[in-house]
Amino acid sequence: MARKILALIAHSTPLSEIARETGLPLYRVRSAARELADANLTERKEDTYALTEAGRLVLAQGSGKV
Repeated sequence: MARKILALIAHSTPLSEIARETGLPLYRVRSAARELADANLTERKEDTYALTEAGRLVLAQGSGKV
């Protein structure tokens, strides 16, 4: 699920939309986004998240674990 959230963040999808698309509660999506930021795969930009270079590399690798 983390990879799907990361991919949606890469498309600048709002967290509320990510929750709808994944079927997860918004609080779980927010928690996952914070964990991805703690892992330096995303960074917080105002009220949204953006991928870091490390996050782009993880997505480019395809099947590796996030």
